[in-house]
Amino acid sequence: MDADTILATKDLTIEFKGFVAVNGVDLHVKRGTIHALIGPNGAGKTTCFNLLTKFLTPTKGAIVYNGRDITAMKPADVARLGLVRSFQISAVFPHLTVLENVRIALQRKRGSSFDFWRSERLLKALDGEAMALVEAVGLADFADIPAVELSYGRKRALEIATTLALDPEMMLLDEPMAGMGHEDVDRTAELIRRVAADRTILMVEHNLSVVASLSDRITVLARGRILAEGDYATVSKDPRVLESYIGVGHG
Repeated sequence: MDADTILATKDLTIEFKGFVAVNGVDLHVKRGTIHALIGPNGAGKTTCFNLLTKFLTPTKGAIVYNGRDITAMKPADVARLGLVRSFQISAVFPHLTVLENVRIALQRKRGSSFDFWRSERLLKALDGEAMALVEAVGLADFADIPAVELSYGRKRALEIATTLALDPEMMLLDEPMAGMGHEDVDRTAELIRRVAADRTILMVEHNLSVVASLSDRITVLARGRILAEGDYATVSKDPRVLESYIGVGHG
């Protein structure tokens, strides 16, 4: 694995009772890029994410992150290495404020996960760092609002802030735009672009216009296999991709 590659898989395969959901996938994600994983429904994208973040164990194959074989590691250990899936660790507490949610994520990074009984003084010490993250995701005006009152798109921004609190080197975003209106999509795309300035992002996304504008490289999955790979201009003209996306690829 060369120094430019942060995450690679070799022959990654998982079989469920005779059904092969991910089949011999060789994935190479370059450090400092936004890499999109796309494909029609049932292509194996989320299963692939579950394998990469260790929520599923492959039937065969290997996963290497930063030159280290993580195939047999536990999800929490992989997250500690800096490979974090947004919406995996970042459960948002609905009745706590935006700032309080980010503060808890910062506590978790320090290994004091749910130490709610710490002195107010110690917790207040995290407020500056928490507020910087709240500002980074465009939620400064909502810092004192309970998470339950946020719009769908802003909840997603808060989830990204709580993921950033763990200081990941690489973030996996599973359909970050799902269920969003146009305004939220634009805001979230801009947030992902900012977040990607100093880290690597791998994302599953159905919105192809978002994929086109954000991604440096795209891997297309179909029936658990890699169908095509390249930048958007290359992939979008590939006849096999067009065929697999008929009636699907306008979202």
